[in-house]
Amino acid sequence: MNKSITTSLMAAVLSVAASAACAETDWPTRTIQVVIPASPGGDTDFNARTMAKYFEQITGKSMVITNMAGGGGSIATSQVKDSAPDGNTILFAHTGQMIVNEVSGLIDYSIDDFAISCIPGVDKGAVFVASKQSGITSVDELVTNAQANPNTVIYGTELGGFSHLQGLIVQDLADLELKIVDTGSAAEKITSLLGGRIDLTAITFGAVQDYAATGQMSVLGQPNAEPNPLLGDIPTFKAQGIDFVMDKPYIVAFPKGTDPAIVEKMATVMKEITELPEYAKDLEQGFKQPVSFYHTEDAIAHLHEIRTDYLQYQDLLRGTN
Repeated sequence: MNKSITTSLMAAVLSVAASAACAETDWPTRTIQVVIPASPGGDTDFNARTMAKYFEQITGKSMVITNMAGGGGSIATSQVKDSAPDGNTILFAHTGQMIVNEVSGLIDYSIDDFAISCIPGVDKGAVFVASKQSGITSVDELVTNAQANPNTVIYGTELGGFSHLQGLIVQDLADLELKIVDTGSAAEKITSLLGGRIDLTAITFGAVQDYAATGQMSVLGQPNAEPNPLLGDIPTFKAQGIDFVMDKPYIVAFPKGTDPAIVEKMATVMKEITELPEYAKDLEQGFKQPVSFYHTEDAIAHLHEIRTDYLQYQDLLRGTN
């Protein structure tokens, strides 16, 4: 038997052994605490609670959801990072709270300071929306207006957060200059749009679809590589000539040092959850979200790609040139 075949067989044996070891863990043995860097009612909270419902169905053990919205999400991520690595505490966050917060300097740690289990879902329901008062109804009109009148189209965001980065990337790709202001949470963005205090923002479609239907807002585009069919006929930015693709993966992570068998089993359970038709229906009805899943190695690789991409905007997020 030649050396390459022997090596391949050995790798296969080790892989099977590792999988068997993961399958043998008796985790979970108790209720699991899931910490969320967000308030109740939003997309992150919804995804975590939907996961928890089916986690109990599959494992027989429950999850208790703890919302920690302070510090732009930094309180929650720090809490989990410093928790005992016993498998009983999980972070359910998204790339804004884990990667954008690092790039913007809100936290001094990164995804490498956690045991990443999986990407349990990807938010593809984000859209850019303009107020009725702005008169902007398409991406072409946005670009024409903003290029002709730099720093006059007011973009509302949470400074240093995910939507702030979305605005910066659109500026860069479309060669325009927006007037970026801090408006706070999604609810505050909607109030500011309706009142004409801002012209534009990035937000989940589910939060503004009723206003779009009544003509109080105009949905300009979705920043997905391919159209999310659950958003109807909203065009992508790419289809409108701007190569702007920026979705928002969610992250399931444990404190660093957690038994790899537990981390692997959580990913396996989550994969089972994503294969349930009723789970897909819940995501569709909740936030127009198709089912997505990345197992551990793929999740870590994807998150590092995102981090590398976002780092080029570090100075702008931190308010320097």
